[in-house]
Amino acid sequence: MSRIKLTKQEKAIENALLEGSYKDTPRNEFSSIAEALAARKKDAVLNIRINSKDLASIRQKAKRFGIKYQTFIAELIHRVART
Repeated sequence: MSRIKLTKQEKAIENALLEGSYKDTPRNEFSSIAEALAARKKDAVLNIRINSKDLASIRQKAKRFGIKYQTFIAELIHRVART
């Protein structure tokens, strides 16, 4: 049987699991987390044209937050849609 190669991040997760670093989450809290993730599920495609300077600004802001710019834009749209 061949051994699966894990990435550094996967190895860190495995070690944390083996050490017992993670704790159980109450069912109601788990449900609310699952609902929040489901609400952000991306199931549609949107193509838009925007000003290149605006896009550069959005990319810089997303980089400061440490996320991809498309994820940043999707989150902004989600927040506007909720209000």
